[in-house]
Amino acid sequence: MTTSFIQVLIFLLAGIVLIILLTAKYRVHAFFALLIACFLVGLGVQLPFPIILTSIKEGFGHIMQSLGLIIVMGTTLGVLLEHAGCTRVMAKFILKKLGEKKAPLAMSITGFIVGLPVFCDSGYIVLSGLNQSLARRTGISVVIMAVSLATGLYAVHCLVPPHPGIATAAITTGVDLGKLIATGIGVAIPGMIAGYLWARYAGKKEEHVAAKEEDILIHTTAPSVLMSFMPVLVPIFLIAANSIFSLEKNSGGLLKKIFSILGEPVIALSVGVLLVLVSLRKLTKQVFGKLLQEGVEKAGGILVIIGAGGAFGAVLAATKIGAHFSEAFNLQSMGIFFPFLLTSILKTAQGSSTVAVITSAFIIQPLLPALGLDSETGRLLCVLSMGAGSMMISHANDAYFWVISKFSGLDMKPMLKVYSVATIWMGLVTLGVVYILSLFLL
Repeated sequence: MTTSFIQVLIFLLAGIVLIILLTAKYRVHAFFALLIACFLVGLGVQLPFPIILTSIKEGFGHIMQSLGLIIVMGTTLGVLLEHAGCTRVMAKFILKKLGEKKAPLAMSITGFIVGLPVFCDSGYIVLSGLNQSLARRTGISVVIMAVSLATGLYAVHCLVPPHPGIATAAITTGVDLGKLIATGIGVAIPGMIAGYLWARYAGKKEEHVAAKEEDILIHTTAPSVLMSFMPVLVPIFLIAANSIFSLEKNSGGLLKKIFSILGEPVIALSVGVLLVLVSLRKLTKQVFGKLLQEGVEKAGGILVIIGAGGAFGAVLAATKIGAHFSEAFNLQSMGIFFPFLLTSILKTAQGSSTVAVITSAFIIQPLLPALGLDSETGRLLCVLSMGAGSMMISHANDAYFWVISKFSGLDMKPMLKVYSVATIWMGLVTLGVVYILSLFLL
């Protein structure tokens, strides 16, 4: 059966609009929104019902096979780091090195490092007490402090695995996770700096009283600085080392064999979990069990979303959307700008960076040849471009927006004026960096 390009385009747009309406306006869980969109698009382009069901099951299963364990281990690592007090130890260490006069920069860097394994909303909640204390002690506007911390966390959340959105995009497009982590960290740094500089500039005239600090630690003995940093840095090192050694095609040395095992993302994240558990060895069995349960339960909510994203992508693939777009448009002239534009529209419209980048990845994957990005480097730059787009624009339909507002005591005006505009600068600066890289690498 052959369907026209117009028919495919109409129902693709209808599916996207449906996802946005259900998630943003009617607050339907993204899993159900994506699942309903699967049937809308599939039936709209006249795919047989058995093929739609098969595509949904295969797409869901493929994502679980590729990312299931990574998401569970990454989420568990983040939960343990929060409750062990590692995030606060890292923050205080960086502050001590930079000094209180550079407290906003210290919090931005802290957010960047803490955000590598910890979700941005969780990281902000954990560090908000320290952030408020510094605002009171230094006299620096809480707006500057809040947005500096928030944008540091946000930069890596949108660009660096194991965060679910960008990790799913990498798996979907066939990008090596190790290379994406190494490159994503480098690309995220200018984005973080852009957010920090805008916070310093736009937050100067905003005066807000810092909220009361709350202690959320589960025990009084904080881990050492070394033990706080190791669970974050060791997995990154192992994954990056594995990617580097894998480039040596003809080498079969002992180090390559070791890192091929330890550098597997699931194993590397497991090593990080074990390192945190060393500092939590005095916990009771009951508390220990609750922490692991929290990690698994938090991962479950993420897994069903990315699984449904995989199902949506499989249905799109069954419509031969790539071939239709390739015949209708000269996409090669758009290059990395098309992934950025599509993701930024989805992000701004429905609020979730994760949903935006997952949805975009499955739409763009069959378009990679037409975009001129169907090479190893091209796919990497495409994913980074989508990550940049997923920053644009965080506002009132984004849950993270309200986490920052609630825990910092900021009202809508300074949030939109400082934080939302900061996310625009972050997305544009990150896109600029990706574009510069494309000039040299493509």
